[in-house]
Amino acid sequence: MLPVALLILGLFGVLVLMRDAVENSETLSRAFLPLLSVVLAGLAVLAVLVAVNIVKLVRRYRRQAAGSRLTARIVVLFSLISLLPVGAVYYFSLGFLLRGIDSWFDVEIGRAMQDALVLNQASLDLNQRLLVKISEQLLAGIEDRSSTAIALSLNDLRRRAGAIELTVYGAGGQVLGTANEDPTQLVPSQAEREIHHSVRAGTNYVGLESGPGNELVVRTLVRDLRGRPMLLQGVFPTSARISELSNRLEDAYNRYTELAYLRQSLKLSFSLTLSLVLAFGLMAALIAAFHTARRLVAPIADIARATRSISDGDYEQQIALPRHDDELTFLVASFNAMSRRIAQARDAAAHSKQAVETQRNYLETILGRLSSGVVAFDEGRRLRTANPAALQILALDLDETREPVTLEGLERASPWLTPWTETVRRHIAEAQPWRAEVTLQRDETSQTLMCRGSPLPLPDATQRGHVVVFDDITSLIVAQRNAAWAEVARRLAHEIKNPLTPIRLSAERLRHKLLAKAEEIDARLIERATGTIIQQVEAMKAMVNDFSDYAKSPRLQAEPFVFDRLAREVLDLYRSAGVPALRISLGAPEAQVRGDPLRLRQVIHNLIKNAQEALEGRDEARIEVGTELVQIDDTPYVQFRVADNGPGFEPQLMDRLFEPYVTTKSKGTGLGLAIVKKIIEEHGGMIGVENRDSGALIRIRLPVWQATAMAVHGREQHEA
Repeated sequence: MLPVALLILGLFGVLVLMRDAVENSETLSRAFLPLLSVVLAGLAVLAVLVAVNIVKLVRRYRRQAAGSRLTARIVVLFSLISLLPVGAVYYFSLGFLLRGIDSWFDVEIGRAMQDALVLNQASLDLNQRLLVKISEQLLAGIEDRSSTAIALSLNDLRRRAGAIELTVYGAGGQVLGTANEDPTQLVPSQAEREIHHSVRAGTNYVGLESGPGNELVVRTLVRDLRGRPMLLQGVFPTSARISELSNRLEDAYNRYTELAYLRQSLKLSFSLTLSLVLAFGLMAALIAAFHTARRLVAPIADIARATRSISDGDYEQQIALPRHDDELTFLVASFNAMSRRIAQARDAAAHSKQAVETQRNYLETILGRLSSGVVAFDEGRRLRTANPAALQILALDLDETREPVTLEGLERASPWLTPWTETVRRHIAEAQPWRAEVTLQRDETSQTLMCRGSPLPLPDATQRGHVVVFDDITSLIVAQRNAAWAEVARRLAHEIKNPLTPIRLSAERLRHKLLAKAEEIDARLIERATGTIIQQVEAMKAMVNDFSDYAKSPRLQAEPFVFDRLAREVLDLYRSAGVPALRISLGAPEAQVRGDPLRLRQVIHNLIKNAQEALEGRDEARIEVGTELVQIDDTPYVQFRVADNGPGFEPQLMDRLFEPYVTTKSKGTGLGLAIVKKIIEEHGGMIGVENRDSGALIRIRLPVWQATAMAVHGREQHEA
């Protein structure tokens, strides 16, 4: 690189000399051509070097050698970086120079130079005519022609006129008086005799002459305007600035004429010089690009090769440090340190991964065995984690391959989860630990969740998530409620049942003692009163028995049986009793359930009885009873339906129908549906009610214990 650097510096010096040669027209013809030959030879050498480097780069690029692409990119960038500004400067400079040279030799400029010369001459002529007028006025101002008077007045007139010398001549040419700014100059400077004769003939004289010290002075010689035989000679100084400008104007005009003659040669010289500078800049940039690329790419290529080896699993790669202590050396040293640290971190990462997997499996095992649901949300309220209990409680089916679902997505997929999602969304916004009870209504079932939540810090310190833990306490609430109502029923049955027997016995004794002795009117009154007492006591006994049944928790005598057979046996009793409104459609033959037939028989009786009481006094009464097989969450159920065309349930009581002592009838304890619900839940089933367009519908579902193909597809219908 040293010879190349010397060549570039030499070419730069030659270009500087060419610039000076172009600026000096006298040396242009002598020095320009030799300098041009030297520059062309140097550029040819640089072009050969660039071509050799380009050929080598193309060969390495085709072989896909390490660093070849980066070298090509650096060379192209250097070329563009150098060519764009230099080219822009070349384009505008060449245009400015060519247009500037043309503007130098414009016709108007040449004419202006000539006009400047004429103007200079006219200015001098005007100044001389003015001095002639001043001289005439000075001569006219002399009144006394005596020598003494003239000598006294001339010096004053000279000072006022700013003249160097004033001299008055008589008719015979004798000097009448003279005044000079130099007191030692006693003899006036004489004009030529021909000038005197010409002035006396009637033509005043004015002209430029050389004075003392080769300074230009203006000499005037005028005759008297009043006709007196006198002449006045004045010697006036000229402005040094005017003299200097006159000389410079003459030199500039001569220079302009010379350059106008060399106009085309100047344009060619400037254009060629700028073109050579452009070529020199581009060649120098390319040479610098190749040199810089080699220095930059050599360590980078080594790093690339070592990186490939590291990617293949060889973490022991070390690269030799460059000779120069610069950023590349730091990069190579950092790479060597990195490779050593990677080798060290490999083992640490393996141990950490094993520890993380162990911890992850530990947490997954714990979360998977929890009966409480656990879900975690990120800052964008997207569901990130949910344990199996949470999926089961919320009846969610999440695809792990899809993106995390948001609270809004859960609402759209499962609208019945809206109360839970709204509660979670509200407390997430508050960013505080919280506790709330949420009730969900899904189909005919109600589900109560006890939820607890807290902000959850995420790995990114700038974000915070939220964790929600919830338990399904529906069964607990139902059990507590049933236990409370059972205790109430037990106490009521105990308190009411004790006085019923004495009341009945007392009424019968009154009837027995007084009925035979009383008159007819009183006998009828006693008969009616005691009968009412006995009748109400029996009603109270029935109510007490209902209380006892609700309070008792008899042990189920569970056994598998075909539900349709049990239902048909009960319904046949009503059909044989002549109930005309009964319509039967049993569609689950051979579908077995496991339970207590006596308790389930009581359920069917209660439901048919409630339907009959709802239809009392109604024309065209109709009770529809049917069974069918249904699938809910991949679990088969036997569904038993009882529907009537009565008035239906009151809307405000729909949520409380299965609570004890809630009834829509004027007579009754309100325990019928509560007992039904209790029996169904003891069998692991579900019960729901709804109002139809006409009447009410009660639906019971019991899990199938065993179902055959015939039970699934068969259907038996009975019309009454």
